[in-house]
Amino acid sequence: MAKVAKDLNPGVQKMSLGQQQSARGVACLRCKGMCSGFEPHSWRKICKSCKCSQEEHCLSSDLDDDRKIGRLLMDSKYATLTARVKGGDGIRIYKRNRMIMTNPIATGKDPTFDTITYEWAPPGVTQKLGLQYMELIPKERQPVTGTEGALYRRRQLMHQLPIYDQDPSRCRGLVENELKLWRSSSSTTRARPWGGRGGPSKAGEPAQEEDKTPGKPEGTETTAPTTNGSLGIHPKKWNTSVSSAREQPQLTALWAYADRAGYSKQWHPTCFQCIKCSEPLVDLIYFWKDGAPWCGRHYCESVRPRCSGCDEIIFSEDYQRVEDLAWHRKHFICEGCEQLLSGRAYIVTKGQLLCPTCSKSKRS
Repeated sequence: MAKVAKDLNPGVQKMSLGQQQSARGVACLRCKGMCSGFEPHSWRKICKSCKCSQEEHCLSSDLDDDRKIGRLLMDSKYATLTARVKGGDGIRIYKRNRMIMTNPIATGKDPTFDTITYEWAPPGVTQKLGLQYMELIPKERQPVTGTEGALYRRRQLMHQLPIYDQDPSRCRGLVENELKLWRSSSSTTRARPWGGRGGPSKAGEPAQEEDKTPGKPEGTETTAPTTNGSLGIHPKKWNTSVSSAREQPQLTALWAYADRAGYSKQWHPTCFQCIKCSEPLVDLIYFWKDGAPWCGRHYCESVRPRCSGCDEIIFSEDYQRVEDLAWHRKHFICEGCEQLLSGRAYIVTKGQLLCPTCSKSKRS
């Protein structure tokens, strides 16, 4: 679950707003030129101009993304996938594995080369296996630099791993009583870092066995909880299947498996999806609960409700719920006229909260 600092002063709140303000003018990928550029809403995670989400404006940068994943990994046994930022006061950054493929182009003149750069590839694998993985992904989803696939990956990182689920400086309006409630329930809201990351087995080599530490109850975590309450992280583990041809092992397929699932259970790489949203788990990051993999967003929501207004996790026990949706009481506001709806008539349609007047206007 999200980590919350002991003190959240006004200066931190201003920093969060300032970071968003610096993204003004970024074009919307969904509106295709119809939006004049990102205009931040004062508390919703949307653009005031086009009403699209921050994700559709791809506000994060490569550095933002790598810092976010570095935060998740830094206190786990996968800290080796991170590097210390020089002068960063202990901050670590994810050492993302970019993959560059250079293919010669046959011509009658001097040889030329076609270079393809993948923004991300599975860490710890050979280029051959990395390319095999990419070939299993639909072409429009492959994270090739400058393509829709690379933008899709960026959007998924923002959606599945919201920075405000990790960093209290990116949250708004956390008050002292909410922090007290968080502290009192920290034993249930803090995720534990189970599982692990590994490389592919060689053809003919058996898969690794699950940790069987003597005396450890089955199903318990393999590592202790982190002290900072960061979300647990489990990059997928890769293996290759083997067939027999004149007694010689051959590489025939590629699949994914996860420590917490046990190595007898495998997925096609494109089938390794969040149990809740059925989206592929971006950058191999998953959270294990109830015998299934979850993305970070929906793992958090399985522990605490998320506000449909500001998109942040609700730490207070006093909130508004309508069917399967929840709001901070201060955010139970019409999305059209921005009027507070507590004690007033309202309509919820397709996840939108509207007053009767705005709902009628929308229909017409």
